Amino acid sequence: MLLVIQLIILFGAIVLGARMGSIAIGFAGGLGVLLLGLTGMSVTADDIPFDVIGIIMCVIAAISAMQLAGGMDYLVYLAEKFLRRNPKRVTVYAPIVTWLMTVLAGTGHTAFSTLPVIVEVAKEGEVRPSRPLSVAVIASQMAIVASPISAAVVFMASVLEPLGVGYLQLLGVMIPATFLAIFPTAWVSNKLGKDLVDDEVYQRRLADGLVAKSTTTSSSYQPKDGAKASVWIFLVAIVIVMFYATIISDQIGLIENPTVPRNEAIMAIMLSAAAAILLITKSRAAEVLNTQVFRSGMSASVCVLGVAWLGTTFINHYIEDIQNIAGDVLTAQPWLLAVVLFFAASLLYSQAATAKALIPAALAIGVSPLTAVAAFPAVSALFVLPTYPTLLAAVEMDDTGSTRIGKYVFDHPFILPGIVCIAVSVILGYLIGAVLI
Repeated sequence: MLLVIQLIILFGAIVLGARMGSIAIGFAGGLGVLLLGLTGMSVTADDIPFDVIGIIMCVIAAISAMQLAGGMDYLVYLAEKFLRRNPKRVTVYAPIVTWLMTVLAGTGHTAFSTLPVIVEVAKEGEVRPSRPLSVAVIASQMAIVASPISAAVVFMASVLEPLGVGYLQLLGVMIPATFLAIFPTAWVSNKLGKDLVDDEVYQRRLADGLVAKSTTTSSSYQPKDGAKASVWIFLVAIVIVMFYATIISDQIGLIENPTVPRNEAIMAIMLSAAAAILLITKSRAAEVLNTQVFRSGMSASVCVLGVAWLGTTFINHYIEDIQNIAGDVLTAQPWLLAVVLFFAASLLYSQAATAKALIPAALAIGVSPLTAVAAFPAVSALFVLPTYPTLLAAVEMDDTGSTRIGKYVFDHPFILPGIVCIAVSVILGYLIGAVLI
C-alpha cells in the first residue's frame, strides 16, 4: 500500500509539473520529494545532481555571453544562408543545423533561434512546416547525447570510464549514430501530413490573413562588432574541454591524478570563456541576465534539480528491489534498457537527469557497457508529452497551423519522427559500439 502511495506521489508530481509547464516542473519535483519524505522515504541532498546542474549553468553562462555579443545571431545568419540554398530540402537541412548547434552548445535551447527561420524557409519552398520543424526539434534533443560539453555526456563518461569506455569512445559512438539517424527520420517526416497546399487548416488561415509572407533577412544582416570573436572564443573553449578531458582520461593517461578533474574543468573553462567574451567584446555583464538563453537555461537547471532529485530519491529507496526484479530481465533482454530509458525520459524531461537516475542502477545489475552506450540515445525521449519548450515553440511559431497537437495529446507530429530517430540511433549505437568499445 505504501508503494502505491509513493508511486502516486512520484507520477502526480511529474504530471503536475508538466501541466504547469516551464520552471514549475522543477518546483513540482521539490514538492514530490517533500511528500516522499513524509511517507518515510529517506531524503538527502546527495541525490541532487549538483555536478550536472553546475555544468548546465556554466555552459549556459558562456552561451548567454555569446548571445549578448551577437554570436548567436551570427550563427542563425549562417544557418539561414545554409537553409535557403535549397528550400525544397529544408526537411533534411533543418535537423542538420539544429543538431550541429546543439552539439556545439551542449544545450537544445539554441534551437529556439532557428525555428522561425525554418518556418520561413519551409513556406518559401512550399513545404509543410511541420515536417522540418518536427525533425529539427527531435535532432536538437538527440544531439545532447553527442555533445562534448553536455551534462548528460559528461556524466555518462564518468560512470563508464571505470568500466573501460572512455570519453572519446563514447563520443565516437554517439556523434555518428545520432547524426546518421537524422536522414531516415527526415524521410519519415516528409511522409507525414498533407502537402501544405492541400491542408484545410492552412488554407483557412491563409484566407483569414493569419499567415505571414516569407521574408528574407540574411541579405540585410550585419553582425555586431565582436559577434564573430565571441563565436570563436566559445569554439576554442569547446576544443580545450575535449583536449583536456582526453589527456586526463584513463585511456590516454598523459596526466595522472589531475588537480582539476574533468567536471570542474568544464565548468571553469566555460566560465572563463564567458569572461573572455565580455572582456573582448566589451559587453555589459549585467545584460547577460536578460538574454533568452540565460532565462531558459537557468529554468532548465531548476527543472533538473527538482525532477532528478525526485526520481533519484525514489529509485535509490527501491534500488535493491529494482535490481532483483530487473536484473534477470535485462540480462536476458538487454535491449529493454533503451525502452526503460525512453519512458523515464518522457517523464523526467532531461537527458542528464534520466541518465543520472537510471544508468548507474543498470550498470549495477550487470548491464554491459556496450548496451548502456547503445541505449544512451533513448534518454532523449523528451517529445512524448507535447509540453517540452522547444516543441511548444515550434507549434507556436508555425503560423500555417500545420504543426498542431491533436485531441488525444500523443497525436502530434513529433512522436513518430522521435521514435524513429531513437530506434535508428540505438541500432547504430550497437553497430558502431561493437567496433569501438
